[in-house]
Amino acid sequence: MSTESTPVHTGIDPLRQQFRQAMAHLGAAVNVITTAGVHGRCGITASAVCSVTDTPPTLLVCLNRSSAMHAVFDGNRNVCVNVLPASLENIARHFAGMTGLSMEERFQLPVWDEGDNGVPVLRGALASLQGTIVEAKDVGSHAVMFVETHEIRVRSDGDSLIYFDRNFHRVPRAWKAAAGQ
Repeated sequence: MSTESTPVHTGIDPLRQQFRQAMAHLGAAVNVITTAGVHGRCGITASAVCSVTDTPPTLLVCLNRSSAMHAVFDGNRNVCVNVLPASLENIARHFAGMTGLSMEERFQLPVWDEGDNGVPVLRGALASLQGTIVEAKDVGSHAVMFVETHEIRVRSDGDSLIYFDRNFHRVPRAWKAAAGQ
């Protein structure tokens, strides 16, 4: 196996290409971000999510502005960040558009609860953080949205799902088992 890096995307700026390759090596939790409201209901799979502060509890979510769903999120402002366990990889694939399931069919799956303002909350999520987009800033091709959370649900079991090297991977809770917890 060669350790040389090979270009994955052609026809784009070499620096941008290198950046994408470097980001493929940044493992990140897999999330399905959902919204519902007067602008419609939709969801996306995203790994560009992180905490900002706990006072008030705020997350940062990045969404491509050229996506048709950007306008729905921006208009509704109410969202739920669902942190996926490994057992729900198929949900991540559906919301990443990898399976051909329509948006309506994705929300007809028997895995959803209705949260505040009708926002879909994933029943089996490791954590579900409902909140409101309180600020958004355009940075290049993406909108960086700050979501102030007001309702949080957390599970104490389940393995994590991460995205690394352009693939989904299961991360077991081995440390709890090893610690006897």
